[in-house]
Amino acid sequence: MPLYEGIGLISEKHAVVLDVGSAYTKCGYAGELTPRCIIRSQTPSGQQLHDINNEDDLYNALVNFVHRLYFKCLLVNPKDRRVVIIESILGSTLFKDTLARVLFRHYEVSSVLFAPSHLLPLFTLGIKTALVLDVGHREATLIPVYEGVPILKSWQALPLAGQAVQDSVRVDLLNRGNLSFGDDSSETKPVAHSPELLTDQIIEDIVVRCCVVTNINRGRELNKLTQDGSTVTGMSAMLESSAPSVRYRVGGDSVLQVDGVTREGAAEVLWQMDGDGMSVATMILDAIKSCPIDTRKSLANSLLLVGGTTMMPGFKSRLNQELLNLLSLRKYEDMKINEFKIYQPPAKPNLTTWLGGAVFGATDVVVTRSLTREQYLKDPSVPDWSNLRFNSVYNEDRQG
Repeated sequence: MPLYEGIGLISEKHAVVLDVGSAYTKCGYAGELTPRCIIRSQTPSGQQLHDINNEDDLYNALVNFVHRLYFKCLLVNPKDRRVVIIESILGSTLFKDTLARVLFRHYEVSSVLFAPSHLLPLFTLGIKTALVLDVGHREATLIPVYEGVPILKSWQALPLAGQAVQDSVRVDLLNRGNLSFGDDSSETKPVAHSPELLTDQIIEDIVVRCCVVTNINRGRELNKLTQDGSTVTGMSAMLESSAPSVRYRVGGDSVLQVDGVTREGAAEVLWQMDGDGMSVATMILDAIKSCPIDTRKSLANSLLLVGGTTMMPGFKSRLNQELLNLLSLRKYEDMKINEFKIYQPPAKPNLTTWLGGAVFGATDVVVTRSLTREQYLKDPSVPDWSNLRFNSVYNEDRQG
């Protein structure tokens, strides 16, 4: 039975909760514990929805995509349900406006409520303060939330997420990977001779099934080996002491050998400093440092990790090691922080945001604060924090 049934003003059917991520879309009903369906956020031809920059093409793609959600996954009439859309406040306004136009004009939904993705995970824990780090497919984004208010001046974003890990695995396999044929066959050939076998789906599956996040000392050894040019003797010694190799079947009798260095070193791209001295760990410290001084300790003790990439084995432990190690740098020595605490939400990290949206959509807010179809048809614009037209403080200042 759905949670919060009958709360407040809700005397109608439960709202549809939609989380359109860069890789996967989660869709279900408000008040339930898990989504009804999880599908790839792409067109039938394989193009990612967030890669479409033309407004007309995006509109047509979203019409077909939403049709699939309603009539193949949920099996409900769009007109009968309100909609809660989980959006990143750092996301594209083109995608947001086009999705609203599709829902209101094509499918004639009664109302739409846009909910910020970095606030919703807090609803699953019943807390008001957290440093929310979302490491998804394309990028890692971070926004501190203090007493329910996002500290937007301290936001951080880097292209260090699942796609970067997958690119690292692909490069390693093309350099060192071997294909064997049959269980007992000794015949092998380099993967570089058949690069077409390494599809995006296979690389993603290898990362999910085989790859881990190693500890900080082991990571430094892997980085040093890579920077030294991967000498034959050094690589051989590393392979002997690394995690065991995995045999991954890629189709027919073809078996891909994934060595231990690839399994352990794939996620090192998340922790390596880029040209600006930034990594996933420095994002957290930079965000805390830019927050008001009286909020820093509370935020450091309230880390909340969401997104599929944070589910990699060893991610939390490595993040804590990196943070404590960075505190010894001169840049962060005046922060007066000596520990970090990470929340354990009641759902898997890749579903935590959706669950927060399901809790949020089961309250009376979905009735009182949604954008209705009548309002949209009268004024076809979607309120957005970045648009000064919808900034009450700005408007009050202009009116004197």
